[in-house]
Amino acid sequence: MSERFDLIVIGGGSAARDGALMAARRHGARVAIVERERWGGSCPNIACSPTKAYLVAAELVHDVNHLAPRMGIDAGPATVDLARLHAWKETLKLAQDQWIASLRDAGLETFSDEATFVGPHAVRVGDRELEAERILVATGSRTAVPPVEGLDEAGWIDHISALELTETPESLLVVGGGPVGLEFGQIFSRLGSKVTIVDAVDRICPASDAEASAVLHAALEDEGIDITTSVFVQSARRDGDAITVRIAPRDGSDPYELRVERILLASGRVPNLEGLNLEAAGVETTKMGITVDEHMRTSAEGIWAAGDVSAGLQLTPVAQYQARVAVADMFGSDRPTVDYWALPTAIFTDPELGGAGLSEAAAREQGHDVAVATHDAVKRFQFVDERHGLFKIVFDRGTGRVLGLHVVSRSAGDVVQGFSAAMRLGLTVDDVAAMHHIFPSFGEGLKAAAEQAA
Repeated sequence: MSERFDLIVIGGGSAARDGALMAARRHGARVAIVERERWGGSCPNIACSPTKAYLVAAELVHDVNHLAPRMGIDAGPATVDLARLHAWKETLKLAQDQWIASLRDAGLETFSDEATFVGPHAVRVGDRELEAERILVATGSRTAVPPVEGLDEAGWIDHISALELTETPESLLVVGGGPVGLEFGQIFSRLGSKVTIVDAVDRICPASDAEASAVLHAALEDEGIDITTSVFVQSARRDGDAITVRIAPRDGSDPYELRVERILLASGRVPNLEGLNLEAAGVETTKMGITVDEHMRTSAEGIWAAGDVSAGLQLTPVAQYQARVAVADMFGSDRPTVDYWALPTAIFTDPELGGAGLSEAAAREQGHDVAVATHDAVKRFQFVDERHGLFKIVFDRGTGRVLGLHVVSRSAGDVVQGFSAAMRLGLTVDDVAAMHHIFPSFGEGLKAAAEQAA
């Protein structure tokens, strides 16, 4: 006999939890939430939170060893006991039973098992069958493994297993120059590894503004990280205690070999669709994930998807936002649609790369009469010995409306985040130039850029 609910949520991560809690609290729904592997999802357990903890530790090591002596502070050399760092990181996480208890305390019914569709409104969970008129799929994603000859035999790690290491590798090849690859590359470089980052595309962080990408590239290389773009990893083979990797440039020039202790994969994500049996529910998918519309509805009536499993942006706040849109569509009358205009993002390297709105290239592609204002340094840079920075405003030449903000600086994410709401309300470059600012701060760089435009 089936158990009936107002909503079944498949997944236990950020999108799943936000959607389930919103349905229960705001709409009084009886909600079942099903998780097969990791309550809390990737972000607090194996991704965002533990990664940023390591970034803070790596920044502290860097500042003690490179910044403190310039100030007359004798504190180093700082060395890292990775086993102790790992143990500290573990203390920041909630135990699985704590996640379950908090969800149950909120009135949700939890099921620790795999969910499989047996019809458009029914899923099997272990030996039980659950039914609901509304189902939200939020099963997340996992590391994509590129088709590299010999890779599995040679061995690889990703962001999950990298956070479980208790000894720092002498050398590390990071495959992928996006946020994950750059953050982990800098972490292990600062912890003592010789790091090389490679990517098949022509620049790091290709989703970011090209000028901001170039400034961050220079900052990381200035720190001793080797970065090579427009190359493919052709093969990998175990060579004693090391791995020999064959790398081929995209321009057809001769391949070359690199010998490293570890390979870290950070070249993309694949959606967790296996085991769901989406065909039984009539849900359409692509290799990018579940196909959804602007309401987060799938192709099947009564089924929504949110977060990394849907074909789109893979960011924790976006996943939460999508789930809220989906639940509002399920239970409400306003039928909201997703809107990513002025979405703030950040890559948490040091310096950070923060952005909101359109890149310069995207603004031109969309037909805007684009003007750009930039500034490259603020007084605060002197205190942290920062030599690479960017404060860039992309705006419409005729109206002055800000179309995009791009910052390379410490605290860049915090700098751009507050502007995203103002951009949605029609912020102009003159508004930024006329605003009050704090001195000395990292954020004053945008005002300085805007004053040049004015």
